[in-house]
Amino acid sequence: MKTNLITPEGFDKLNQELNYLWREYRPEITKKVTWAASLGDRSENADYKENKRLLRQIDSRVRFLRKRIEALNVIHHSPEQNGKVFFGAWVEIENDDGHNKSFRIVGPDEIYGRKDYISIDSPMARALIKKEVDDEAVVQTPTGPQTWYINTITYTNPST
Repeated sequence: MKTNLITPEGFDKLNQELNYLWREYRPEITKKVTWAASLGDRSENADYKENKRLLRQIDSRVRFLRKRIEALNVIHHSPEQNGKVFFGAWVEIENDDGHNKSFRIVGPDEIYGRKDYISIDSPMARALIKKEVDDEAVVQTPTGPQTWYINTITYTNPST
């Protein structure tokens, strides 16, 4: 089951997608369907079939986004979180081999298309929650437990 947590930025992004689909993209495709339907025989009409398929996809995504947005709980950063890993934190970790990883812990709806985000539901995030700088986190992986050490924790994007 997916966690219903999301950052304010992630929530805004989902709302922007919903608004774009509903207010811009769907009306544009609806016009194409109407135009293609006006040409007559729909059984041989590729434009009509393709744009109807697109409309179904848009409507499906709009329904999903409306339900999902309603269920989400937007989590704002609280100063009490500073110094520990919680939802929304940017974390840099290192293992015994000197490999570094940097990422932000976010909701499962926010990770797509981002290599620097991991889901709060992931084993790595679960192992890091409530830890502090220099703490070690043991992550259970398919190849066995891996130990990571926390180098930095911040609640603002370190690359900006």
